[in-house]
Amino acid sequence: MSDTLDRQVLEAAATWYVQLNAAPPSDAERQAWRAWLELHPAHAQAWARVEKLQRQLGSVPRDVALPTLAGVRARRRAVLKTLAVLLAAGGLGLGAREPLRGWMADYRTARGERRRLTLVDGSRLDLNTASAVDVVFDAGLRQILLRHGEILVETAADPAGRPFVVHLPEGSVRALGTRFSVRSEDGRARVAVFEHAVEIRPAHWAGAPLRLEAGAWAAFDAQGAGRPVPLAVGEGAWRQGMLSVVDWRLGDLVAELARYRPGHIRCADSVADLRLSGAFSLDDTDLALENLAASLPVRVRYLTRYWVSVEPA
Repeated sequence: MSDTLDRQVLEAAATWYVQLNAAPPSDAERQAWRAWLELHPAHAQAWARVEKLQRQLGSVPRDVALPTLAGVRARRRAVLKTLAVLLAAGGLGLGAREPLRGWMADYRTARGERRRLTLVDGSRLDLNTASAVDVVFDAGLRQILLRHGEILVETAADPAGRPFVVHLPEGSVRALGTRFSVRSEDGRARVAVFEHAVEIRPAHWAGAPLRLEAGAWAAFDAQGAGRPVPLAVGEGAWRQGMLSVVDWRLGDLVAELARYRPGHIRCADSVADLRLSGAFSLDDTDLALENLAASLPVRVRYLTRYWVSVEPA
């Protein structure tokens, strides 16, 4: 499993642990949990980690498995505590190191959370869902280490003239007096430029860096970068809690919404190629899913809040 998959699967296992222990589960919840276990071998491995910790520690952790948990925020805190224990417990091999460092990063966000920071030089930094960064400023450089996730940067003028560079596993992005976003996921990176320009330097690329101008985005990995593509309408709208799409596949939209909510969302293959445009709330993904059913011949079926299926109507 990749590092990102490890983290996502363990978060799903932690979510199920809290869901099943917060109150006596219904038959539908038990059925959904079993379906999740059988969906992928990694799910069973993650659940085995939970059971192992239960045997070793007695509970994971003491204040998680309480029937008095009430409300989404309380459950979310319990999920995060459980996930932290699962990550810290090890057993994932070398792939566990990066997720664990993400929990130890200077700044991070949980699934569905966004955060806005003002850095010491006056630059502004927005963290999107499930993101982690370190901030390293010294006499010669202003550096952001994006461990995983997505950020939007508005650089401030620096009297000392220090370059502003974002490092990520796939390479680095140097700001040229600009506002831009960077996303790192599963060994692929995506840079979108809203003002001025940036230079993209893939980690293993020996050639000249790619200069990316405002109004365009480009994807890259450690070996090289793709051609610039014009920005779509609504690019970067996540900063305002919105997902704006134009002629997207339904399957791609559901996958994007899944980044902002715990649990599992499935889109049936028979409707995945339906196309749609619109604006959807990232702060209320249940409402976003309802809007799908109102605009397309689909239905949204909830076995539990943590197991959702988008199917033909």
